[in-house]
Amino acid sequence: MVRFTVWDTGIGIAAEDLPKLFRPLNQPDGTLARRQAGTGVGLTLIQRMADLHGGVNVESTPGRGSQFAITLPWTLSASGSAPRRKHTTGLLRKTHPLGPPPVSAAEPPLILLADDNETNLGTYSDYLQFKGFQVRLARQGDEAVALAADLKPDLILMDVQMPGMDGLEATRHIRRHPDRQVAATPIIALTALAMPGDRERCLEAGANEYLSEPVSLTVLIKTIETQLKRATRPAG
Repeated sequence: MVRFTVWDTGIGIAAEDLPKLFRPLNQPDGTLARRQAGTGVGLTLIQRMADLHGGVNVESTPGRGSQFAITLPWTLSASGSAPRRKHTTGLLRKTHPLGPPPVSAAEPPLILLADDNETNLGTYSDYLQFKGFQVRLARQGDEAVALAADLKPDLILMDVQMPGMDGLEATRHIRRHPDRQVAATPIIALTALAMPGDRERCLEAGANEYLSEPVSLTVLIKTIETQLKRATRPAG
């Protein structure tokens, strides 16, 4: 195992406030006059990614600082040396034991990933490729519409909030495409700032499913597999 620890000598956190740390959009000092900046999202994102590997340990003393630690698996090769890293483009690496890829078809399904956030693109793309999928990227809604027509992907992961044409409008364009194969492409809508009614708006625009970020990568894969199975199921 390898353990990473990050610590500071800041204001610290009272014991009764520790349970509030990992709540989305929540901070220990939640008053309007709070002195500390931030939205209360960062630790939630990190925790959910770290949960894939066993979680985060936190210790803190008010007035003295805080310490956060994560322990990851570290597997040595037969020669006793550390494993060579495979090059990837995002945050997740292919060397940790996440389990075997579920996709075994001769031609892996093609996923079109539409998102303007480079971190999301790297994370999702790496994980999807590790799981055996082919991945193409689009950073704007109009680009996603064009690639959907050109590539005819098996499924689209569509971020709702993108510059120019947003994900909902892009989904509507795809659903109106004259090519039936393109128009019927399964679409999973993703949104980082979930608001009441978002799911209904996404489904009304034509999305097959809706996921609120930060989303568990395990849940994401299961949702993709479910939609792919439904798309290939014989009619009737």
